[in-house]
Amino acid sequence: MATTPDRTRTRFPDISSRAYEHPADRGALVALRSLRGFDTVLRKMAGLFSERALRLHFLSGAVRVGETQFAAVHQDVVDAVHILDLPDVPDLYVVLDPVPRAMAIGKDKPFIVVSTGLFDLLDAEERRFVVGHEVGHILSGHAVYRTLLLALTNLALRVAWLPLGYVGLRAIVLALEEWHRKSELSADRAGLLTLQDPDAAKRALMKLAGGSRLAEMDIEAFHQQAREYDAAEDARDGLLKLLSLMGRTHPHAVVRLAELDHWAGSGEYSRILAGDYARRSDDADASISQEARNAAKSYQEAWARSADPLMKILRDVAGGAQDASGKIFDNIFNRNREERDRGEE
Repeated sequence: MATTPDRTRTRFPDISSRAYEHPADRGALVALRSLRGFDTVLRKMAGLFSERALRLHFLSGAVRVGETQFAAVHQDVVDAVHILDLPDVPDLYVVLDPVPRAMAIGKDKPFIVVSTGLFDLLDAEERRFVVGHEVGHILSGHAVYRTLLLALTNLALRVAWLPLGYVGLRAIVLALEEWHRKSELSADRAGLLTLQDPDAAKRALMKLAGGSRLAEMDIEAFHQQAREYDAAEDARDGLLKLLSLMGRTHPHAVVRLAELDHWAGSGEYSRILAGDYARRSDDADASISQEARNAAKSYQEAWARSADPLMKILRDVAGGAQDASGKIFDNIFNRNREERDRGEE
């Protein structure tokens, strides 16, 4: 008997991932998708590892959820797919690992992996948030672009003995890592849209920092940690925070909670719940230059909210970044459109 999706939560027919993506993530994705030939490059990059081998690895050494195995988790996946209106229900595997983690893998037929450490850590509602987070990654196509990060990181390690080559690749990797962290904020928003309970989403993020003893933690005290982390004593602390992000693909837990709390309280979240959101059918009309400006604006707004002295310096230096980035992406888009038009003649 087929699993029936939960129809008590608001569903978002034809929702585009642009509706919930962080502006910096969305701007990068729209630009990359528009570049002629980029998908071909990604397919070749994806050939550096075997998606089939990864699927067989988890098929042989993990438990694939379904109606008779981890049925409650399978229901979570079905519900998330129903709410975010994905065409297919991805496989989900539970793997024995005490470290709490989850990931979406694959390009042609993505699937989700959740560790037993994460499964045991969360209650039923918190688990919905994590499953929705991973389904959001799939809807955004993040797994495809993470392939590029993985390939370039491995390549950078191989050419580390070439100073100039390594420096150039490392700069690209750092930029991709920054995008990756923003993609995690996007997926947190997708998790909240799936769950539709901000308190449960915050609990899940707190547990990722402090473990299962939720009774020993306090949401306001955790928020205070986020404020203290943000309000560095001087620019040196701000620099140390930036350096601490090198090699990290996920934002720190307090940052994720603060960002999700800010978005949950925003008009954007409420508008989506009310049915006012970007549609997948309009993705082809997305403006690269506008998304670039939105990305620059999001950084400016984040710096304006921040009490970090270094962020204030960056805000002043980057005053013209929004217009400049728009012009850059305008030029890229126009150049690619002209090449495409010439190719069609």
